[in-house]
Amino acid sequence: MAAEPVRESAWYLTDGLRPHVCDGCGTTVLVKKNSLQHTSVQWQSTTCSRLGPTVAGCPALRDSIERAVRDGTIEVGGDD
Repeated sequence: MAAEPVRESAWYLTDGLRPHVCDGCGTTVLVKKNSLQHTSVQWQSTTCSRLGPTVAGCPALRDSIERAVRDGTIEVGGDD
């Protein structure tokens, strides 16, 4: 039974992630929007070409993801 929570956690963290290229710097990250308020981001590298080492809350990346949600490139709450 212990494997089920691990599998659920892995699904929650990885299922539905889609590549997104930041409009600000061109860095590619994996993104999933669980809701309008909740965004999961997984960096593919350890640096951002604009900021250096990756940091939480990059305003350029946040704006880029919000634009992608508005234009339909990233879906909110879509379970694939």
